[in-house]
Amino acid sequence: MRVTFEYAETHFSHLLQHVALGEEVLLCQGAVAVARIVPIKSPSPLPRPRVGKRTSAPVRWNAESFSALDEAGMQELGLL
Repeated sequence: MRVTFEYAETHFSHLLQHVALGEEVLLCQGAVAVARIVPIKSPSPLPRPRVGKRTSAPVRWNAESFSALDEAGMQELGLL
């Protein structure tokens, strides 16, 4: 699609819809094409891990993880 700068200024969102559908737009100054708007290839999504496959290290708990909070710890969490 070839359009003038004036048309592009007025109908830019419409032109972007065409580009999103894979069309190329040439911006012209008079009869001379001076710029091109082209669609970009979107990166392929990362493959999802299989169900049950571990994707991170397991969480390790120790006895201190389950100890009661002291007053300073409760204030830090906004519980007092």
